[in-house]
Amino acid sequence: MDRQRLTITIKNDIIKSLDAAIDGFNLRNRSHAIEYFLSQVLVPKVGQAIILAGGSGVKMRPLTYEVPKPLIPVHGRPLIDYIIPMLREVGIKEIIIATGHLGDKIKEYVGNGQKYGVKISYSHESKPLGSAGAIRNASTLLQDKPFLVVNGDVLTKIDLMEFISYYQPEKYVAQIALSNSANTKGYGTVQLRGEKIVKFIEHDHSKPTQLINAGVYLFSPEILRYIPSHGLVTIDEVFTKLAQEEKMCGFSYDGSWFEISTPENYERAIKEWTD
Repeated sequence: MDRQRLTITIKNDIIKSLDAAIDGFNLRNRSHAIEYFLSQVLVPKVGQAIILAGGSGVKMRPLTYEVPKPLIPVHGRPLIDYIIPMLREVGIKEIIIATGHLGDKIKEYVGNGQKYGVKISYSHESKPLGSAGAIRNASTLLQDKPFLVVNGDVLTKIDLMEFISYYQPEKYVAQIALSNSANTKGYGTVQLRGEKIVKFIEHDHSKPTQLINAGVYLFSPEILRYIPSHGLVTIDEVFTKLAQEEKMCGFSYDGSWFEISTPENYERAIKEWTD
């Protein structure tokens, strides 16, 4: 994460208020508290997020016959127990979990969000709708404001505050996080012109770029116009259209990133992920 050390002078009564807000969990210390409260003023307001948690996890079978991907444990914690606190830390207190396969198990574990300090609601698909279809299915729970979307099988150290700050809603319908990987097999990749994505390349085996879709997105409400009103629709289909219209930008970052979609990826995450 890019940060600078600053020396500042603050009134004693403000320091007392900061110290009163520090709970060691949501706000860890004075530095974290100052950064958090400044972010509430300076960063574009994003108050909602969708966690895409409906996939059947075919490549992770037989584990996913019984365990939905967001509940797969890494270092003793389900993936969703990393994702929800990451969202809460940037002030997102309303989270929609889009469920499908074994959705009842996710709902039973997560509940209404009280144990995380957030409000959780659910959008369930009785048949596969695709990643973009799941967003469409959850749209009745969304406000008319920009919102985050995170894949439920992703572990990432992305700086979400910086990601949100980077977004230019007046120019782009969508912003996607990009991770640099030598192995692009199975991932969507992009070609950039500056921050603008000029081409989105769906899953194939020979790609001219190593910038892969990292499964974290920021959308304006206009994204719903790009999702057909019925049927199964993948997010890659939507991204291909947005790139053609130059309505999508990319945010590249170097932090840790793992997608728990195959046994090989899962094994690597267990070995390399640090809490």
